[in-house]
Amino acid sequence: MCGHGVQRCWTPTCVWALRAKLGRMSDEQKLLGRVALVTGAGKRLGRVVALRLAREGADVAVHYGKSGHEAREVVAEIEQLGRRAAAFSAELTDVGEIRKLVADVVAHFGRLDILVNSAANFLETKFAETSEATWNASLDTNLKAPFFCAQAAAPHLIASGRGVIINFADIGGLLGWREFLPHSISKAGVVMLTRVLAKELGPKVRVNALAPGTITMPGDPPEWEEDFREKAPLARSGRPEEIADAVMYLITAEFVTGHVLVIDGGRTL
Repeated sequence: MCGHGVQRCWTPTCVWALRAKLGRMSDEQKLLGRVALVTGAGKRLGRVVALRLAREGADVAVHYGKSGHEAREVVAEIEQLGRRAAAFSAELTDVGEIRKLVADVVAHFGRLDILVNSAANFLETKFAETSEATWNASLDTNLKAPFFCAQAAAPHLIASGRGVIINFADIGGLLGWREFLPHSISKAGVVMLTRVLAKELGPKVRVNALAPGTITMPGDPPEWEEDFREKAPLARSGRPEEIADAVMYLITAEFVTGHVLVIDGGRTL
């Protein structure tokens, strides 16, 4: 058989067609058989990432804090894609709840291969106005939680044989924003956390981070995008699917660890 259905035909055209066919099959199932836990997966970028991982073949544990309705919607969408999914509630500032979250995910799915630490807050507060409560809220959610999620997940990721952790920093942790002082410090901590964990958990587990610039999401103040467009060489904000693309790159790039991938249209140049 030929007609580029290709069976034992080795003309250059048929070889190309076979490679293209095999490439499509591989691309469609990059994460088949793997289980991912995505924190903060009910909304915003966490939701986008969870759905993308499912489209790539992963079964997904959808973590949420207060967005239970939205998390269950994500689960339903993932199940429509033919993948397994379940929603798990946990307060990520509580280490005991983090440990229970990971244990519940492994009990439900039988394994854990990928941890995406996307849950975060974005609290505006200037130096003189920063309270202890705001400081703690920023550092506990944005830095303490990813550390203890990684700690709880590490034995299962090591057992996986191809464990991956993806942390979410942002360019506030690189540039430092005066109006978001504790937030910037917390995200700078995520950058160093990523590098240290890559040393600690390698070679069994790879650990990388994203540092997005402004990513346009529904409901965001329009002035955020306007300011970013003025300062970024590419003169636009990012799209959520571009973040999902970057997550997939870091999950599948097997010779990359301890790296912080900046996705900002050149804003930090």
